[in-house]
Amino acid sequence: MRNHSCSCSNIYDLVVFWKTGDPEYAWKPPKDEWHSIALGYTSETTSNPKAETPADIKEYPDSYVFLLDMPGLKSEEIKVQVENNNVLVVTGMRQREDEKDKEVKYVRMERRIGKLMRKFVLPENANIDAVSAVCVDGVLTITVHKLPPPEPKKPRTIQVQIG
Repeated sequence: MRNHSCSCSNIYDLVVFWKTGDPEYAWKPPKDEWHSIALGYTSETTSNPKAETPADIKEYPDSYVFLLDMPGLKSEEIKVQVENNNVLVVTGMRQREDEKDKEVKYVRMERRIGKLMRKFVLPENANIDAVSAVCVDGVLTITVHKLPPPEPKKPRTIQVQIG
């Protein structure tokens, strides 16, 4: 494993290093889905990793509810989609505030910035035509209603013909 070194003389240089990375380091995507999970990447994002936001998923008798932390994002900065008829995709973009006072410098930067993405494979009984989303106090709540259970198949009578 290669050590990455930064000859940063101040916090600004360190932040630039964190954003741009080591130009000599060749990032390799995880070799399979298990490594992706271990690294915190979601399916189909391993070639272009994005920050994940924490999520809880609840199942109710008539719906699935996804709760995602999206602090600092406005509703119009969050996009909720269903791809391929079974993948719920949540994306958003968090940007650093522009400092108006040029004499301000960051002493510590811990809040994530950049693109956020989560993907969830929906179960077969998810009604993708009945999805709603609301964001309150930095928590995005997505409700996916369930399809009604299929009617049990009735026995079919086959008429025997005279041969």
